[in-house]
Amino acid sequence: MQSLSITISSARIRVGLKPRRGPLSVIAAVARLLMHKMAERRNRNALLELSDDQLKDIGLSRGQAGSDVHVYSRY
Repeated sequence: MQSLSITISSARIRVGLKPRRGPLSVIAAVARLLMHKMAERRNRNALLELSDDQLKDIGLSRGQAGSDVHVYSRY
């Protein structure tokens, strides 16, 4: 019985490089980013519509509700 021997040229091996993304995947990534940013904006606007007492009930201050820092962050 003969053993199978496979040789791969080192010129064909790419180590550590990410595969290139096609134009459709780039467009999809941009669309996901825009949707995420729009959702963040809607959430921030909803928080800003709450009264000070309502914000206090959920543990936020007026300054935290309007900041760009993630309002649910624990650190």
